[in-house]
Amino acid sequence: MKVCWLTLNYCLSARKSVKELMAKFTKEVLHRGSTSEERTALESRFVREVNMMSRVKHDNLVKFIGACKDPLMVIVTELLPGMSLRKYLVGLRPNKLDLHVALNFALDIARAMDCLHANGIIHRDLKPDNLLLTSDQKSLKLADFGLAREESVTEMMTAETGTYRWMAPELYSTVTLRQGEKKHYNNKVDVYSFGIVLWELLTNRMPFEGMSNLQAAYAAAFKHERPRLPEDISPDLAFIVQSCWVEDPNLRPSFSQIIRMVNAFLFTVMPPSPSPSIPESDTSEAAASSNGTMTELSSRARGKFAFLRQLFTAKRTKNSQ
Repeated sequence: MKVCWLTLNYCLSARKSVKELMAKFTKEVLHRGSTSEERTALESRFVREVNMMSRVKHDNLVKFIGACKDPLMVIVTELLPGMSLRKYLVGLRPNKLDLHVALNFALDIARAMDCLHANGIIHRDLKPDNLLLTSDQKSLKLADFGLAREESVTEMMTAETGTYRWMAPELYSTVTLRQGEKKHYNNKVDVYSFGIVLWELLTNRMPFEGMSNLQAAYAAAFKHERPRLPEDISPDLAFIVQSCWVEDPNLRPSFSQIIRMVNAFLFTVMPPSPSPSIPESDTSEAAASSNGTMTELSSRARGKFAFLRQLFTAKRTKNSQ
């Protein structure tokens, strides 16, 4: 837990000033709590967050520099001089993001989440406040592992996690929203949250606007409501969003499937030339899927998504009558 002191000592020995260090790194100082129970819980959360941050590395995850436990609990990460996605979107309202920008941001998020899931980590708090823009405002990085957990220990985890407006219904959709309720769930809770964030990227509106957080949770869990999609949205893009927030977690796609579907859609609206924001391998996958199918999936996955397409088409037809 003394990695950050080693990092600081090394930088100071190289005659770098504290001001120069703070221009490169940012730090999060965690309070120890006022009671022994609080201190134990906070230290456990601190150790868990550090362990997870130190073992996952990806261009779309905020880079972990180091941490120490004494005299203060401190986590040191790279400094992103941009802003949160939440602040960026609010600053643009009432205007929307350019579609290509929105979908490239969505790919950044999906790649970060795919990395976490590949390492058995559920983030549980995916929302615009935890997504940070790089200095050029051309890409996003995922931050805040405070609520993240390893998937192997989720069976008896509390449902009181994340922020209601972005939380998957299975986190709180039992009898009531009792604090501390235990419930089993898997990494598809992050896919649901991604669906809500993707909707925000496309509309630049607050999900469940006009509702309180608890009203939004009730509407999603008990009335099966979701944010309304724009009337002019592409059917393929609508399908991606709706498949992410479908009620049954088992019907939601994985993030690797989401990446392929978004790239396939981008391929239909962008020239097939390589783009610095889309890796060449991803572009190749999109090109291979441009023969009328959204992505090259297994026969089982194609059957699952065919069912979802029929379901969403039926809903749209019913709503238009």
